[in-house]
Amino acid sequence: MGKLDVKIEKAADKLVVQMAGTIDEDVDFSQFNLAGNPAVEVELSNIKSINSCGIREWIKWIGTAGSAAVTFNNCPKVIVDQINMVDGFLPATGRVQSFFVPYYNDDAGSEKNVLFRYGTEFSDGGVTPPAAVKDDDGNEMEMDVIESKYFKFLNKK
Repeated sequence: MGKLDVKIEKAADKLVVQMAGTIDEDVDFSQFNLAGNPAVEVELSNIKSINSCGIREWIKWIGTAGSAAVTFNNCPKVIVDQINMVDGFLPATGRVQSFFVPYYNDDAGSEKNVLFRYGTEFSDGGVTPPAAVKDDDGNEMEMDVIESKYFKFLNKK
C-alpha cells in the first residue's frame, strides 16, 4: 500500500500541483479538480512508483484539466516510462518541461539522475545531452536508457 502526498497552490494565473510518493489503487484524485484553471503546473520529482490502478486514476484526473495548458516538471523515469507507453497519460495540452535521465558507470557501480530541461538539454528538435556526465569520484558516466525509446515522447504531437 502506497501513500501519495499532494500539495496544491493557486497562483494568479495557474494551479501548481506538487506530488510525492506512490500513485496506486489507494490514490483519490477526486479532491484535486483541475477544471477552470487556464494553466496547471505539475511537479513530479518525488514520485517513487506508479502501478496500473494508479495510471487509470491519473488519466481520469488529468482529464479534468480540460483545455488548460499542463506543464510537467522534474519527471522521474517512472513517469517518463508511462508517458511513452500509455496513451492519454500526457494530455493533448500537456508539455514536459523537464525530466530526469538515468546515467551509470559500470566499473564504479555509480548511478545518477541528470535533469534535462526544455531549451537546454532538449527541445522540439530533439535531445542535446551534456557532453560529459561524471559521478562524485570523477568517473565518466553513460546514459542508462535506450535513447530511441526513452525520448520517444518528445516526438509525440
